[in-house]
Amino acid sequence: MSIGGYLTAAVGGALTITMFVNAGWEAPPIESVQTGYRGLGMEQNINPRVRGADLAATQASLPEPPWELDTSGDKAGDLYENVQVLGDLSDDQFNRLMTAITEWVSPDQGCAYCHNEENYADDNLYTKIVSRRMLQMTQYINDGWSDHVGATGVTCYTCHRGQPVPANIWFTDPEGGQMAKTLGNRGGQNIAGTEVGLSSLPTDPLTPFLMNYDNEIRVISLETFPSPDHRKSIKQAEWTYGLMMHMSTSLGVNCTYCHNTRSFYDWDQSTPARTVAWHGIQMARDLNESYLTPLGPEYPDNRLGPLGDAPKASCATCHAGVNKPLYGAQMAKDYPSLLTSSE
Repeated sequence: MSIGGYLTAAVGGALTITMFVNAGWEAPPIESVQTGYRGLGMEQNINPRVRGADLAATQASLPEPPWELDTSGDKAGDLYENVQVLGDLSDDQFNRLMTAITEWVSPDQGCAYCHNEENYADDNLYTKIVSRRMLQMTQYINDGWSDHVGATGVTCYTCHRGQPVPANIWFTDPEGGQMAKTLGNRGGQNIAGTEVGLSSLPTDPLTPFLMNYDNEIRVISLETFPSPDHRKSIKQAEWTYGLMMHMSTSLGVNCTYCHNTRSFYDWDQSTPARTVAWHGIQMARDLNESYLTPLGPEYPDNRLGPLGDAPKASCATCHAGVNKPLYGAQMAKDYPSLLTSSE
């Protein structure tokens, strides 16, 4: 073999090894699903082996209702003390839901995670205060945010998945801690951020966009001379891209799941998923402002963020890398008391 042949073989071998050790490379076949007009590159690429394994694991782990629902009998509010939520349920219906919540949130800790087992009416455990509010939030989502969750709805398991603390909560970014001191003032960016795909985009796009209704999520100005307060600038675009990176990773999709590559800003040329996502952003803002942030004083210090803020929800909290949480499993229908707000 000639020297050129050896070099070609060596380069080919090196490239092959690189593909296998590179975490971003996946062996074919990869399924491509076209989501837009031909020629626009609007498609989602799916590894059927990974998706199939994830779906099977998700379905195998989904908790089943503990027993058949019985709505007859005395009301829980009449039988037990201090039932501030769900008191209108029958005794059987109430205990069935409590049993399910234990499996959804604290299967290892049991009832004692939220209750004083010597006195279930006691409110001294912060977890009981928080879980009561979370029940109301779950009802509120299913009753008031059908534009985002549809008929599928949510339960405690959607976020918790058998853990007392959901895996994908978030806190305001403390500017990198010691790293920020080493690098100086980095303007909230210019360091690999986990929320933004390890890019140098602004590392905390969640605080300005999922905690504040006033901040525009905008890249392109539609005005010839935009006013300064519209903040439609390159800097503003970077913050918006940071949020889009978070959403893309949270749902396991690329930009064209919602946007038309011909004109990213144009709603008329976008997919229906963009409207659903818009409602999701509004819902996250609503939940963080109305339910999650106000619970801050109830938490012990070890449950708060580095800046003392309460844990909050983002797209990843429910979706966990999938465009439909739990691959669209409809658990809420088995618990009708979670479908209507009690506030």
